[in-house]
Amino acid sequence: MSEAAQALHWLAGQLTLLDRILLGLAALLFLASFRLFRGEGERHKARVFRILNLMVAGFVLGYHLVGPSLADSWVLRLASVLAVVYLAYLAMLVSAWLIRRRFGRERMVGDERQVVETYHSRLLTLVAGTVIAVVALVAVVRILGFTSLLEAGGVLGVLGVMLAVTQAAWAPDIIAGLIILNSSLVEEGDVIQLEDRPDLPLVVFKTKLFHTELLNLVNNHRIMLGNARLRERMIHNLSKFASARGLRELLRFRIGYDEPPERVHAFFERVAAAAREDSELGIEPEQPLEVRVLEAGDHAVEWGVYYYTKQVRHLLRIRQQMRELILRRAREEGLSLATPLRVEMVACEGGTES
Repeated sequence: MSEAAQALHWLAGQLTLLDRILLGLAALLFLASFRLFRGEGERHKARVFRILNLMVAGFVLGYHLVGPSLADSWVLRLASVLAVVYLAYLAMLVSAWLIRRRFGRERMVGDERQVVETYHSRLLTLVAGTVIAVVALVAVVRILGFTSLLEAGGVLGVLGVMLAVTQAAWAPDIIAGLIILNSSLVEEGDVIQLEDRPDLPLVVFKTKLFHTELLNLVNNHRIMLGNARLRERMIHNLSKFASARGLRELLRFRIGYDEPPERVHAFFERVAAAAREDSELGIEPEQPLEVRVLEAGDHAVEWGVYYYTKQVRHLLRIRQQMRELILRRAREEGLSLATPLRVEMVACEGGTES
């Protein structure tokens, strides 16, 4: 038998029933993490969770290799602290998963059904996490040797002062996140627009503890915005329709005064008929196009074309295809969409000025 095999055989003989249970649990949780953390926003949690499981396995095996010679040393205390942190982190993850399953809400996000956070699930998760963190902190303080009331109170007091000093950096985002979840007006999967960027449709990907992750539909990348900053802005939720018709969209066109209103209305009626025939366009075929005069300017009349759609995630594509359809039909019928230039002739002595 080789030396490596002999060492493994000796190590297996040293393991107690508790050690075997811990090793089996660590291996099981390590493998289960590939199924528990499948979302894109949970990759960081999955990495931390796997590292902690490997650390627990290493601690159990290392204790039997070098543990007897390190009895009551700082190495053993450090390993005990890491074990407490691992158990606390595991308890937080399990409690958060159970609370989200019980008090969360199922919702279609994109093409899949997910359990999203609600006000009650987030609040209960914070309470459970706080209780677990306090218990773990007390255990860590006792492991490090601060056994007297004065020493333990001093350590906890320092941590409390640090939290009080830094609360301006994290408390507003936590409170704003709870308010956002409680309002149910900005939920995961909704398409929104911010007041200062009306040309930028965003999808709410995940409302986290301190920030909200948004998906930029224009460039297909993620945006991180603090919950407090998000709540301070005026948000247009395009997924919350005011009626069953869908979202009412507006396209603007400037047409010269030489085109009579009757011809403009007839032109857009033909555009509406062509749009209804295109099933891939994404507008609601049952709802007619609404054509209105928005402004009578100096050079041209600004016309507004309203249509309805329920495919808000494809809003950019629908706008582009609608503009292309109107442009193509306008060229076929000889209707100019270019803003005419106005030239004024001013009479003066000895001639005219333009």
